[in-house]
Amino acid sequence: MRLTTTGVARNFDTSIIGTITTADLPHDERTKRIRFIAPRDAPTDDAIAGYRALLCHDELARDPGVPYVYRLRESDHLRDGDIVVLEGRAGLVRSLYRPYELHHHLFVTERCNSNCLMCSQPPKDRDDVEALTERNLELISLIAPHPPYLTITGGEPTLLGDHLFRLISQLKMSMPETELHMLTNGRTFAWSEYTRRFAELEHPKISLGIPLYADYAGAHDHVVQAKGAFDQTVAGFHQAARNGIRLEVRVVLHKLTIPRLAKLVDYIYRNLTFVEHIALMGLEYTGYTPRNIGELWIDPYDYQDVLEEAVEYLAVRNMTVSIYNHQLCVLKPSLWRYARKSISDWKTLYLPECETCSALPACGGLFQWAVKKHSDHIHTISSAHLQQLSGHG
Repeated sequence: MRLTTTGVARNFDTSIIGTITTADLPHDERTKRIRFIAPRDAPTDDAIAGYRALLCHDELARDPGVPYVYRLRESDHLRDGDIVVLEGRAGLVRSLYRPYELHHHLFVTERCNSNCLMCSQPPKDRDDVEALTERNLELISLIAPHPPYLTITGGEPTLLGDHLFRLISQLKMSMPETELHMLTNGRTFAWSEYTRRFAELEHPKISLGIPLYADYAGAHDHVVQAKGAFDQTVAGFHQAARNGIRLEVRVVLHKLTIPRLAKLVDYIYRNLTFVEHIALMGLEYTGYTPRNIGELWIDPYDYQDVLEEAVEYLAVRNMTVSIYNHQLCVLKPSLWRYARKSISDWKTLYLPECETCSALPACGGLFQWAVKKHSDHIHTISSAHLQQLSGHG
């Protein structure tokens, strides 16, 4: 999920959520705050009273009588305003929300009813619905200022049942101006009653991002490792559209999806003309991907022509299309206008050859874990070459 660190927990064995402060706040502002104490500080009893919990590098000379975590392995990523959860049993400090980032996520479950070959967050069969829902409701109450965009993700969010409706209702009430994008396999939306109830939430700014990996059932179902998933997903698209829910199609590009990409985008154009956006996405080398890399890997440089054909097919038909998770140096200049900086801030990596690249400001970089597997064609683009390429884009 997010950035984590560990330490030694004292005086609690449950979970505590709060907003970090490094400053000594007035007593009436402490109840939802976690005080981060600087190394070698020896705070007085009054300086630590009233905080929800404490974080510190050194063990305190005297037990403060409040929950705290000490001997933190890493803390450079922790800043004022970060919302974190402390796990007492594990001494874990997990960042849930960092207000200065561009990309924000609400992680709602680890469960999923698909098992995609390239899943970046492999599902776990555990009942985490109640615990994560309560955590996320508290997180929502702490978020300030409200972000312009927030992604609801998992696992499969619809497996929360009514708890998902609780979360969306709370988001609608707490931050109605925030654009919500929910990543879902879309299968639950095949049921008209569920889709009707979802639409009746009437969130003014919510959309669904649903993956489709082929134009026929056999190929899609193999990628997601779930028989009948294609039929349910396509039915989910149509049920959602009938109920006025905004939609995006997401396609992860790899060796199993590239051969039929032209047929897939034609299928989307002919059967899903109501979608607002199509995202063509690069493969993440994490989760299940490493163990299935032989079945999945194709260098993005080698499928440029196929990608260009697909993008142009959609664009000339006035369908909005974007390319996610690709580096500019492995794309044709004609595709640059469609490439987006889509990788979350905390996941982004730039290789040494990227540091002096003139295209760096516009390039989305790589996922951090791509250091182990990436295109063989990543290279520095000089300023002169950039001008030449841009003229042809």
